[in-house]
Amino acid sequence: MSESVHAPNVRPTAQVDPSAEVGDGTTVWDLAQIREKAVLGRECIVGRGAYVGPGVRLGDRVKLQNHALVYEPAVLGDGVFVGPAAVLTNDHFPRSVTPEGKLKRGEDWEAVAVVVEEGASLGARSVCVAPVHVGRWSLVAAGAVVTRDVPAFALVAGVPAHRIGWVGRAGARLTESETEPGTWVCPQTGDLYEERDGLLFERR
Repeated sequence: MSESVHAPNVRPTAQVDPSAEVGDGTTVWDLAQIREKAVLGRECIVGRGAYVGPGVRLGDRVKLQNHALVYEPAVLGDGVFVGPAAVLTNDHFPRSVTPEGKLKRGEDWEAVAVVVEEGASLGARSVCVAPVHVGRWSLVAAGAVVTRDVPAFALVAGVPAHRIGWVGRAGARLTESETEPGTWVCPQTGDLYEERDGLLFERR
């Protein structure tokens, strides 16, 4: 028997545009802002002061912690975690004004996306500089600045971010098997992963 999912819970001081879609069971906390035509899936949590830009798409069970900023046209898959004050940018060459000194408007630049796949996590105060693709079940360390694509299951840290290890679905850092080089083990679940050509794959 499936669990019942309640209607969305939007706190009184949150701002949700009438054209936005908020899925069942999703909570939008105080002072959060959900812009035009944004789509939030089921059972999401949008923390206090978080921002979701126009047309941004969130999958099911996504968590945006307090003051996370997700600018359009970002796409976040199911189960993505975005830590406090993390930022997903959207501009190749940010400028307030044109070369002639006029205030830039929406038609004066092209928004580019950050795409975060299923189960990936972005640590507190991390920054993803668009355009960039963050692979499934990867983990971006707190304070990291992501300027290039992150492979699935990668653990990245630093400025700019670089891979320092692998993680599994549980989020724990994997350890390499002493008897099978290229085989990685989750210390929490015992699940096995295989490294091939610099990428990691779940062993079926």
